[in-house]
Amino acid sequence: MNKIAIIKTSMDMLFYSGATKVLRGALGGMGAIFMLHHIRPGGGLQHGFAPNGGLEVTPEFLDSVITLAKERGYELLSLGAAAERIATGKTGKPFVVFTIDDGYRDNMVHAWPVFRRHQCPFTIFVAPAISDGKGELWWRGLEAAIAADNQIESPFNGKMIIDISTDAQKQMAWEKLYWPVRQMPEAEQRAWVRKICVAQGISLDAMCRAEAMTWDELREISADPLCTIGAHTTNHYAMAKLTEAEALKEAIDSRERIGRELGKVPDLFAYPYGDETSAGPRDFALMAKAGFKAAVTTRKGLVFSGHKDHMMALPRVSLNGGFQKSRYVDVMLSGAAFAIWNKFKRISTV
Repeated sequence: MNKIAIIKTSMDMLFYSGATKVLRGALGGMGAIFMLHHIRPGGGLQHGFAPNGGLEVTPEFLDSVITLAKERGYELLSLGAAAERIATGKTGKPFVVFTIDDGYRDNMVHAWPVFRRHQCPFTIFVAPAISDGKGELWWRGLEAAIAADNQIESPFNGKMIIDISTDAQKQMAWEKLYWPVRQMPEAEQRAWVRKICVAQGISLDAMCRAEAMTWDELREISADPLCTIGAHTTNHYAMAKLTEAEALKEAIDSRERIGRELGKVPDLFAYPYGDETSAGPRDFALMAKAGFKAAVTTRKGLVFSGHKDHMMALPRVSLNGGFQKSRYVDVMLSGAAFAIWNKFKRISTV
């Protein structure tokens, strides 16, 4: 049984045993900040080689999550309103917040109508290089390069040639390459992925332009009072790889550019990638120094009252394309799964 199957089995046991109902009051905290990337028809449901499928969900699933939250008595809050509640310690009904990273066009085409139908606030975190159509979506480029050929040269292990003739071999190659490539220095990483894409006739620039909302589209969606725009660095760089000066510049430049384009300077921030290897205590301190009201990570968990002292390190709940069942969302909202995952530690900031 693979890791995903084990996780699903564990979540099924928590749900069908009734444990989620019993534990919700003790482990559910103040609420949840959901994280999404792509919302589009068939998202996350692809067969064959689709390693980035976890970043996609269907509009129907998004609709079902909002419906479930309302049925469970959760308040639909904007991230700004939730941040104020966390920071001040105000009590209220448990809340859910919807956040979307990167600013892809499908957010406008497929997610926006769902949010409007439910009158549900949402935040989109924008990286200006992506909005310019020049950001390197290297994870998509790597997937496309592996999908397009029967072999690929690894930048590691003496530049070994990897056979990728079948979907299974392509998946194995992805698993061998993704994390080492992600951990490369940013310039080296982008250069290597661009090189293998060029060899396959894949244009990273065209890929980005096709996927990302333009600034005009961002102006349109941001005019909706339901929508908040947040900053996400300029180039979608992992902040932990940068010097202090570089990390601060990425965040501030992103905020200022968004302010010039959209007429409102963001006070909310999301760390690209956002896990423990991509953003840590130094970066949390830098975002406080930069003057952001709150910043979200991808560290797994719900929000608790103790997060008032860690507003630059708020956790999120990923709505993963491989887990598009209401019962999995119910388990996550109960806090039971995260209590086990985090060994009953509520706050993760190191």
